[in-house]
Amino acid sequence: MYAAPPVLQTSVFTRIPDSLRIRGRSNRWIEVQRGGAPTDCFLEGPSFDRAGNLYVVDVAWGRIFRIAPDGAVELFTEYDGEPNGLKIHRDGRIFVADYRHGLMVVDPVTRAVSPFLERGALDRFKGLNDLVFAGNGDLYFTDQGLTGLHDPTGSLYRLRADGRLDRLLANIPSPNGLVLNQAENTVYLNVTRGNCVWRVPMLPDGTPYKVGVFIQLSGGLGGPDGLAIDSAGNLAVAHIGMGTVWLFSALGEPLARIKSCAGLATTNLAYGGADNRTLFITESESGSVLSVRLDVPGQPMFSHR
Repeated sequence: MYAAPPVLQTSVFTRIPDSLRIRGRSNRWIEVQRGGAPTDCFLEGPSFDRAGNLYVVDVAWGRIFRIAPDGAVELFTEYDGEPNGLKIHRDGRIFVADYRHGLMVVDPVTRAVSPFLERGALDRFKGLNDLVFAGNGDLYFTDQGLTGLHDPTGSLYRLRADGRLDRLLANIPSPNGLVLNQAENTVYLNVTRGNCVWRVPMLPDGTPYKVGVFIQLSGGLGGPDGLAIDSAGNLAVAHIGMGTVWLFSALGEPLARIKSCAGLATTNLAYGGADNRTLFITESESGSVLSVRLDVPGQPMFSHR
């Protein structure tokens, strides 16, 4: 339908050092999600703090790393969980979408990890995946579990700043990364098993309506995973199993293909750098963070507003 977009090449910004890789062991998450393949780390959930440090999670081993602007990696904290997505609140608290436990919060000073929201009403979540803050402090997050085309029962939630929890959608075949548009009246949502990006417009009272497919991808061994948006409304879509991040315009037209210089597991991404024009990408097969310079700066996150 469209001509092939120009290809942009990435470089390795940093990698998890050998001293922080866990080898010769396995666990239930690795057995199910990775088919038992040796997994010394599995990076996801990149997010920057105001000091320019990049936080990434290791979902396989319940760890959070902090990466300094020069690429130096430290183990920030670890706990008995499966952290998947990470975003930072304006007040500095670190929120984590944990596949096993629900929504967790990390104290940035003590580094203690505590439950924040473990269930909806009485029902447990299937397995949280990713999250994003709105400008008013509302938190949107996805509950993916092992849903897919065979079981399209994944959910999109909104936890309002006043504590009210809304289940916005409950019929999604594998909801994953998500962002809000500039007006914050539309959620863009990666639907991994459908290999597509949904557009979820909302009425003034926050009710979704006219939900539809915005971008339909093809190929790859996975599907769209993480999602980021820039200040012009362009979407960067991490296509896991394709070794690619696709850059689409606000109208859904392909602008560029950003190719991994490492493995195929391009899982998630975040804008950062001094001018917010560098896109940082977690490549989970190699345990690396890749980077590429872009012309348009990323949309400032809630933590930086």
